[in-house]
Amino acid sequence: MRQHLVAVNAAAKIGDAEVSGAELGSTELVFRPKGIRPGDYTFSIGGAGSTTLVFQTILFPLMLGTKTASIVTFEGGTHNPMAPPVPFLERTFLPVLARMGGRVDVSFERHGFYPAGGGRWAATIHPIPTFERLELLHRGEIRARSATALLAQIPPSVALRELDTLSSALGWDRAWCRPNMIEDSHGPGNALLATIESEHVTEVFTGFGERGVRAEAIAESVAREILRYLAADVPVGEHLADQLLVPMALGRGGAFRTVRPTAHCLTQIELAKRFLDVNATMTEESDGAWRAEVRRGTQ
Repeated sequence: MRQHLVAVNAAAKIGDAEVSGAELGSTELVFRPKGIRPGDYTFSIGGAGSTTLVFQTILFPLMLGTKTASIVTFEGGTHNPMAPPVPFLERTFLPVLARMGGRVDVSFERHGFYPAGGGRWAATIHPIPTFERLELLHRGEIRARSATALLAQIPPSVALRELDTLSSALGWDRAWCRPNMIEDSHGPGNALLATIESEHVTEVFTGFGERGVRAEAIAESVAREILRYLAADVPVGEHLADQLLVPMALGRGGAFRTVRPTAHCLTQIELAKRFLDVNATMTEESDGAWRAEVRRGTQ
């Protein structure tokens, strides 16, 4: 798909790579990088393809493979189904990465919803020698809960219905849940973001409005994901789990507790074992709670 092609081309540009099969619909790809080049880059995705997936493609090479910072600007989708939205990166993923020694400064300029896109943001990626070991086994005390319904060129009643449904399903104070009208969007869009800030981690749960899908159904889906997370009494949600295994495998390993792993998560484990000298495991501790562990070959 287009966002995958942009990700490949972005990786090829920063890695000075020889590539074949980089075209829409391709089922085979040959990628031979020569060396990582830091610098200032801009990557634009036609339409609303996910800019965050492109960011995650080039993040670790620029962070681990260079000695100077890089500034990367992204144009396209910022709040996409089937991809982490920018607020998830800012509040959930990047703070955990910072505990491992990784530093990224984000500057957000404009929202980009599906299908119009038009979003814009930038990341300053600072180099580090390696990722430190991560231990994230307990969530700790929940300190704050909140929800925001983003709306662009959509009736405000949609946000109110989402927030009413979410707060009712979770038993949250309705004052914790607020709408946010986006004025600078290139097209209509709706995203429901619920945040649980705990002692050791902040998790962001997201649902996206779709044509023909009731606002109540969007909120109910987000509420179910939150209830599974809370019932498991773990710190790491299912989407964060997908994204922590690679830096752990590239660095000094570690362990975290999470909900039932997704297919993405299990795929990351298998890829890590095939490409890197690591032993990665996912073990069920109890109904709904799992432990992921990554050990380097020398550990």
